[in-house]
Amino acid sequence: MLRALLYILPLALTIYAFIDCLNTPEDEAKHLPKVAWIFIILLFWIVGPIVWFAAGKMRHAPAGGRTPSEWHRNHRTQWVAPDDNPEFLKSLRDENKKDEALLKDWEADLRRREEELKKGEQDEGDDPKKS
Repeated sequence: MLRALLYILPLALTIYAFIDCLNTPEDEAKHLPKVAWIFIILLFWIVGPIVWFAAGKMRHAPAGGRTPSEWHRNHRTQWVAPDDNPEFLKSLRDENKKDEALLKDWEADLRRREEELKKGEQDEGDDPKKS
């Protein structure tokens, strides 16, 4: 069991360091470009991750308080959800107005037809010998 742990721990550390390096913005990698850090982490799989965590990445917040999630939020190309998109909400309001107008037209047509039917029934009721 201890022998397996000697291989699993460095492998887990290497995988974690590799993913951390990939998710780090380019301007937060210190001393070397990100590609070089990836090669170091993968080629020297016990020492590479330790060096990455010790010297490869800025561990404090960058100037202006920018974080990776904030960077992604500011560089979003599409709306995440429809209810965040004002154009979509406007189209829903416009469509709702059209539907309400159509419903009013249908109700008016239904009332007119009901009145015609009642009028027709009254005419037949007034003259029973015609039928």
